[in-house]
Amino acid sequence: MVQRKKSKKIKLDKRLEKTPEKKTSYDKIKEFEQELSTTKYNKRTQHHIGLIKAKIANLKKKELARSASKGKKEGYSVRKTGDGTVIMLGFPSVGKSTLLNKITNANSPIGTYDFTTLSVIPGTMEYKHAKIQILDVPGVVSGAASGRGRGKEVLAVMRNCDLVLMLLDINRLGEYDVLVKEVYETGIRLNQKKPDVRIKKKSRGGIRIGKTVQLPDLDDETIKGIMKEFSISNAEVLIRTQINSDQFIDCIEGNKKYVSAVTVINKIDLATPEQIEDAKRKFPDAVLICANNPSNINELKEKIYNGLELINIYLKEVRKKADLDVPLIINKNCTIEKVCNKLHRDFVTKFKFARVWGKSAKFGGQMLRLKHKLLDEDIVEIHLR
Repeated sequence: MVQRKKSKKIKLDKRLEKTPEKKTSYDKIKEFEQELSTTKYNKRTQHHIGLIKAKIANLKKKELARSASKGKKEGYSVRKTGDGTVIMLGFPSVGKSTLLNKITNANSPIGTYDFTTLSVIPGTMEYKHAKIQILDVPGVVSGAASGRGRGKEVLAVMRNCDLVLMLLDINRLGEYDVLVKEVYETGIRLNQKKPDVRIKKKSRGGIRIGKTVQLPDLDDETIKGIMKEFSISNAEVLIRTQINSDQFIDCIEGNKKYVSAVTVINKIDLATPEQIEDAKRKFPDAVLICANNPSNINELKEKIYNGLELINIYLKEVRKKADLDVPLIINKNCTIEKVCNKLHRDFVTKFKFARVWGKSAKFGGQMLRLKHKLLDEDIVEIHLR
């Protein structure tokens, strides 16, 4: 009897040894990412690479949903104020706090050691009548998107911002690529426009694809394969902009944030002329500054203002002259409705019509409705019931 029990136990132990450990989603993601890194992109591998990227995106989406169901919250609580919100993003000790104090009314702590800033510190930059909120956040490190060094909290703040300042130390320009990668992993697309792609799910009929542009990096077979990875078997797809498989996956997920970014290279006072020329060659659109003195600070403010795409709207009361001294600052391509909402929450419900003088009107004093798009330096006279 004793021998039988022992033999059964031995057989059970051997069976357990043979049973492979169940792979987690993270393990699968790593395997797919490893396969991507070793697969050369060409016409023959285009379809295969597109499907792998779809599998990775799908696994990450499920992991995010699982974290949300467990009640894991990420991000700092920041109340948006002013005419636009800008976040300063960079590795520790690139000079974010010093720069914040130079361009705003904030008083951010400054130190010579990493992670001086331990929470979000807001400041207000006043420029051309605009009041722009600038946020100083803890420094980002490699692996931030996975949660290292409060990375998820910091990067989550970006989703509510209108512009990103990518702040670099001139002696550490290689950090730019790491920053872009971490931001990308959180679903934020810098300096990209949202692709004009429409996906309408159907109950039957398979996947029908319409295109108004050539897609050299995305064929119909890959489009259908990617959609099936996301359990979409019946849909009408209309693509009006040239995209690749990554951008098509973004369109399917529909949760990406598209934000403008300005690159700022700091500490040029500590650099050699050769380093400065190298920085200008690598980042021709960047603003080179020294945060400890006024060097190019006005150029940076102008870049921030233009990056937010703000315009001036002048308001006029009935039977009075327009106030051309203090404009209303609002986003480009705004409507009369947005102007009403910014002035008072009751203006839309009480709105009768508006008279507009300027570039957006066919003639001076034209009567227009809420959906009319305004242009820079338009004069608006709002009539209420």
